[in-house]
Amino acid sequence: MNISEQTIYGEPIDLDFPNIGLENDKKMIYQTVMVYFDSMYESNPIKLKKVFHSNATITGYMSTRLVENNLTDYAEFIALQRPSAYETKDPKFIEILSLKVAGDTAFALVRNGIWGKTFLDTLTFIRVDQGWLIYNKLFHIEASD
Repeated sequence: MNISEQTIYGEPIDLDFPNIGLENDKKMIYQTVMVYFDSMYESNPIKLKKVFHSNATITGYMSTRLVENNLTDYAEFIALQRPSAYETKDPKFIEILSLKVAGDTAFALVRNGIWGKTFLDTLTFIRVDQGWLIYNKLFHIEASD
């Protein structure tokens, strides 16, 4: 899926200090965020595992219950979301509100809509040999159908 097929709102806020290669890092992180969203949209655990670090944690509240998952549990959850949003042709919604790179770490604040909910995700990234991976995901549900 190419970027032009997606509804993307907002532009990353540039809070970074001048750094050679920073724009390339931001592009790589942006691509990681898009694959992350597509993995949820398609209910694709294989794609999900490509953008998360193996030690990643996924944490947030579902109603009043604190949910804490490792990558394996989260990938299983993603696989169970059937039919997928892709299969039901749900509209895509993703908005990168903020993106900050600090050396070999980064974070992004991302709003996305999926499964009848609007999430506000705080994603932290770590640079690895193959690029940037999500190391931690904190999620907050802003709205629910």
